[in-house]
Amino acid sequence: MQPKAIDEMAGPDPRRWKALALLGTAFFMVILDATIVLTAIPTMQEKLGFTMAGVQWVLTAYALTFAGLMLFFGRMADLFGRRRVFMTGLALFVASSIMCGAAWSAEVLVAARAVQGLSAAIMAPTALSIVVAMFTDSAERNRALGVWGGLGGVGATAGLLLGGLITDALGWEWIFYLNVPVGLVILALCPVLLPESRDRTASRGFDLAGAVTITAGPLLIAYAVIQAPESGWGSGRTIGLFTAAIVVLALFVFVEHRSAAPLVPLRIFRNRTLVGGNLLMLTVGLAVDGMLFPLTLYAQRVLHYSALQFGLMSAVMTAMSIVGAFAGQALVTRLGVRPIAVGGMLLIGAGGLLLVPVSANGSFAADMLAGLLVFGPGLGASFVAAQIAALSGVPEEESGLAAGLVDTLFNIGSALGIATVTSVAIAAGGVTVAESGEPAGATAALNDGLSAAFATVAVFAALGLIVALFLLTRHRPADVTDDAAVPESVTTAGGTA
Repeated sequence: MQPKAIDEMAGPDPRRWKALALLGTAFFMVILDATIVLTAIPTMQEKLGFTMAGVQWVLTAYALTFAGLMLFFGRMADLFGRRRVFMTGLALFVASSIMCGAAWSAEVLVAARAVQGLSAAIMAPTALSIVVAMFTDSAERNRALGVWGGLGGVGATAGLLLGGLITDALGWEWIFYLNVPVGLVILALCPVLLPESRDRTASRGFDLAGAVTITAGPLLIAYAVIQAPESGWGSGRTIGLFTAAIVVLALFVFVEHRSAAPLVPLRIFRNRTLVGGNLLMLTVGLAVDGMLFPLTLYAQRVLHYSALQFGLMSAVMTAMSIVGAFAGQALVTRLGVRPIAVGGMLLIGAGGLLLVPVSANGSFAADMLAGLLVFGPGLGASFVAAQIAALSGVPEEESGLAAGLVDTLFNIGSALGIATVTSVAIAAGGVTVAESGEPAGATAALNDGLSAAFATVAVFAALGLIVALFLLTRHRPADVTDDAAVPESVTTAGGTA
């Protein structure tokens, strides 16, 4: 017998908590896969013969397709059935995980990661919309969303440690293969625990052109930044790519203005605090993965720590980000968003600068510890401020759109941050990587490039500081009270919001 649609039921679905556990496990996998790869990057680089410019696409391809298509597939799920769309995304996630693990070349792995990001863009918003639809009581829904946010934070931070453990014990392929049995079990339980639901009041239109342009624009920017050291920043190729990116993003604005069912209604940007919060989240994304990518290369390529050792070291930053998130949550209701954002960005910038003097003959305690101790709380505090600002004053009927938008900007920032620091490292250190995966130049050249990458993180923080000072309100957001709970996803480090 087919389960009744949620909107036809008279009362709460008795399966709702089991469904939350099922969907939460799927969401945990999606978030885990955004960060678990970081610790395995040097091993992948060696085994598949990636160049430094090439290996960053393992992260960037996932982040860009995830970010660019998330809003589109959330809309698709509302129109065509949330369970159906979720199961489609989950099946694709399993298939792409198999392809990632079986990848026999760098090109195949990057392509498989792009498909994996696409499947994550289907699963994440669809799963959350099912949770919201199943929990009709507001108190229960808040508890469910608290659990959901906690899973996001744990998944992102656990990825760094689990990635090191799995890579050292089983090999890098298994960070992808472990998704397969878990995904198949979830897929089998979906028809049993998840009712079908859709938005029957919505017009059956969706903005494919908007989804394509918002994905293609950042992709062109990332590619332009990555190839610039080789072609030259003033070359016709680089200028042409940047020009194409600007045209595509302008086309996105035009499409959204003319669309009957826009992916992102432009009226939402009349809210100055929302704009400031999203731009701040973009800079947080730039900084966090812009720092973690060179950090894993420094720890494993320069200092020769194992993947597991790096995962354990990064726990320092994770713990401090949680401290910063809770401190930010406590202070934002008293001081307002702007002071917390300013303080957080100053700490992120200081953390980046503390990593600039890294030495080719250094150690974790001497070269990494201080930077991580300072960067962590800055990340947590900035995340709190950005998320509150981005959701402040948004009408209830547009809260889902605002939440999806802030997640999208964070992931776009992550992708562009990795691309930018990679380009800087290549230009500053003259870093290339031979087919064997070993640095073609001296370790000192790699170290110099990574040092410049850390300095770039401080530049990202300076951009965030400008946003905080000129776009965020000096007053407390109108909808933040002393009892307001900041979503637990603010503890995220190196992953999606």
